[in-house]
Amino acid sequence: MTALSQAVDRDFGLIRQALGRLVEIPSVSAPGVAPEALAEAAAATAALCGEAGFDSVEVWEVQGAPPYVFGEIAGPAGAPVVLLYAHYDVQPPGDEGSWTSSPFTPEERGGRLYGRGASDDKAGIATHLGAVRALGAAPPVGVRLLVEGEEEVGSPHLDAFLAQYGDRLGADVVVVADSVNWGVGEPALTTSLRGIIDLTVEVRILATGVHSGLFGGPVPDALTALARLLATLHDGDGSPAVEGLQRGPAPAVELPEAELRRQAGVGAGVELLGTGSVAQRLWMSPAISVLGVDAPGTAAAVNQLVASAAAKVSVRLAPGDEPGRAMRALRRHLESRAPWGAEVVVTEGARAAPLRLDTTGPAYARFRRALAEAWGRQPVEVGIGGSIPLVAELAASYPEAELLLTGIGDPGSAVHGPNESQDLGELKRAILAEAIALRLLGAS
Repeated sequence: MTALSQAVDRDFGLIRQALGRLVEIPSVSAPGVAPEALAEAAAATAALCGEAGFDSVEVWEVQGAPPYVFGEIAGPAGAPVVLLYAHYDVQPPGDEGSWTSSPFTPEERGGRLYGRGASDDKAGIATHLGAVRALGAAPPVGVRLLVEGEEEVGSPHLDAFLAQYGDRLGADVVVVADSVNWGVGEPALTTSLRGIIDLTVEVRILATGVHSGLFGGPVPDALTALARLLATLHDGDGSPAVEGLQRGPAPAVELPEAELRRQAGVGAGVELLGTGSVAQRLWMSPAISVLGVDAPGTAAAVNQLVASAAAKVSVRLAPGDEPGRAMRALRRHLESRAPWGAEVVVTEGARAAPLRLDTTGPAYARFRRALAEAWGRQPVEVGIGGSIPLVAELAASYPEAELLLTGIGDPGSAVHGPNESQDLGELKRAILAEAIALRLLGAS
């Protein structure tokens, strides 16, 4: 550990510089966003892989998808092969006025690096590069690195990618560096992920908008009808009301309600939704959210009944649920509750399976030991409410591989929100832990 720790310290300035270089690239993946920045981020990632010592680096193309970056280092004969995963795409910055500094100008304050993607998930790329650097020119395992550019939009080309390149990804152990730790100084291994489905539901009432004074009263408007339809998605306590969505047991670890309120910035008088422990609601229960509405904005509104209105609805699925079955249940719920005989049109969107990871294998034992050595305390095993489509696909495609989900950020990283940041001490410990774990895997 001492030699690896010294190597991480020696190269950390370069890793910090590399992370800043990636944060400067506005590699947003979202509908309608120009793809040039994604290609730039892929090229920068490939260059950094070469600088870190990968034997070969390739940029893979799949029709319609941002480039994938693949790097490889051959290990000793008979050594296990480890596939390291991260993604270079990021969420849109949102309202830049809510940022203390420019989202794509990395700025270090109080031991944290601020900028969109500084934690999610360009810190994951930095972790893998740092671990490879620390191990030197001849790592004790074979190393393969995969970095994608569409994770934030649900990896819609994943099936095509795996069909084209899946035979290059086989590994004994897969390490996905795209989760969070329990807290600063408190490492975690994520053992479950919720899945996700989403759809757009449109309510149609009129052929065209009509005068609200001449026709209001007996004639309904689509926006009110949509609001009534969306209100059926939850019970009175906020629990999902779609029949058939599954729920898992309460985890052994609990998150205090006050801590959740602090992390999320929930107002003092706002009630939390659902029932059961906080951790169960976050990790092992479905959650339904209305993410956006297409209707006239208040500034553009006139005295006219709205002819049609639409909303995007997202459901996070508990481990054990199945996306296709859940999509059918959600669709059936919406189509059977059309207010006032309105026409309801459902357009299905993305779907990704939930996952519960097996933590009994030898790679988990080595990573637990590595995390304990790097942080000086045992890791917490936690769930996460988010979804990473590629993880479930890798688990299905390579069932013999051990799959681990590691964290670099912390609850204060504000991923997907304004002022996203990465604690640099946590980044250094994550690099050291991964390097130790790879060393231990090579010695097995």
